[in-house]
Amino acid sequence: MIEETIISKAIVESYLKDVLDSIESDVIIAGAGPSGLCAGYYLAKHKYKTVLFERGLKLGGGMPGGGIMFNKIVVQDEGKATLDEFGITYHQYEPGYFVADSLETTACLTEKALKAGLKIFNLVSVEDVMIREGCVTGVVINWSAVEMARLHIDPISFKSKVVIDATGHPSEIVHIVEKKSGGKLLTPSGRIEGEKSMWAEVAERLSLENTKEVYPNLYVCGMAANAVFGGPRMGPIFGGMLLSGKQVAELVMKKV
Repeated sequence: MIEETIISKAIVESYLKDVLDSIESDVIIAGAGPSGLCAGYYLAKHKYKTVLFERGLKLGGGMPGGGIMFNKIVVQDEGKATLDEFGITYHQYEPGYFVADSLETTACLTEKALKAGLKIFNLVSVEDVMIREGCVTGVVINWSAVEMARLHIDPISFKSKVVIDATGHPSEIVHIVEKKSGGKLLTPSGRIEGEKSMWAEVAERLSLENTKEVYPNLYVCGMAANAVFGGPRMGPIFGGMLLSGKQVAELVMKKV
């Protein structure tokens, strides 16, 4: 016999246990795109208590859609080792260009990150940050459905030593901090420089150069890094984003 209330209790109790255990952590990541999942995997692998919030239902950011909804992605030579790390199948199209299935890539990133110990909460939006004495000390979250329905429902807070903005093109967390800090970011202008038009070669390089601390205890990676520091977008080539996730994890591990 199956009892519906037991099913309900199992879900509610298990989820609330995860929430309570995650209210304080070493690192909080906003955004479960390729760079966010990569960062979470490497941090969790090295035993840093890491929590990731994803606004959407699915994980992977724009990766599952590949290029124009053709579910294939390209990774350059430098990023091929990351595909190997995650056990992702690929083939060489031309020298220096490797093609992978975007759905398999998303699934492999997700599986490895979860099994490494990354705690992921989907359907949760980061709507604010906590700043104490000029440093980011955590985030303020709410259900994505609350945000979408424009309901006036107060959020709750999660504390961490470091926050990583992996929200992609919108660089949502940095925008919040820019507004709340009065434009005191660690960028040339002290503000968000803005994403430039597509130039894959330059974008791949700058996505790594721009992966850094942008405000005390706040880091950016992936497309958020280029959007904040004025780099171009790169389209459906993902090596830079995978490597950016690994790099931001390494930077955070040196600090925490």
